[in-house]
Amino acid sequence: MTIDTKDILNSILASISRIDYIKLEEIPGIPLYMDQVTTFMEEHLSSSKRYPEDKVLTKTMINNYAKNHLLPPPVKKKYSKEHILMLTFIYYFKNIMSISDIQVLLGPVAEKFFPGEGNLKLTEVYQEIMDLELEQIEPLIKDVTRKFNKAGTSFSQTDSAEQEFLQKFAFICMLSFDVYVKKQVIENLIDQMAPSSQDSDKHKKH
Repeated sequence: MTIDTKDILNSILASISRIDYIKLEEIPGIPLYMDQVTTFMEEHLSSSKRYPEDKVLTKTMINNYAKNHLLPPPVKKKYSKEHILMLTFIYYFKNIMSISDIQVLLGPVAEKFFPGEGNLKLTEVYQEIMDLELEQIEPLIKDVTRKFNKAGTSFSQTDSAEQEFLQKFAFICMLSFDVYVKKQVIENLIDQMAPSSQDSDKHKKH
């Protein structure tokens, strides 16, 4: 590709650095009203938006999540730290999963860990997950860079006027294939987790 590999790597690093997450210590220790929740999420996850005018969360979204049993209902119209953590999971999952799949995945999480009555609290589950994901940043950078370099060797016999486009196209296709395969794995795992009755309902809908 005509763009210098070092510039691409720097761009990747900058992009990954914008993928923010909510740290436990940043969440207020007191329950929040709806407006406070949307403001908090906007302040802490706005860097992950593609367009500035997009909203991280809206009141309608949160109400729909509660209606669809993705989110436990608020207590006296107030949302706890655990609600914020569940909303954070939903925010990331909704880009790659259907509502029904998120229900299957988060239902047991809410049931077992949301009240915080067992040996393991939702805050501990969240922190463990975040630690695991942060460990993936460096391998992710290396993998994306490897794919970029591989795409840069493709279409070597093509006219230079078309080569840059085709190499970028190849790079995007490689990244997309990676996402596609992982999405297939995710859906397979969720299907294994789903109750048999829910599986039959899905098949009926299809």
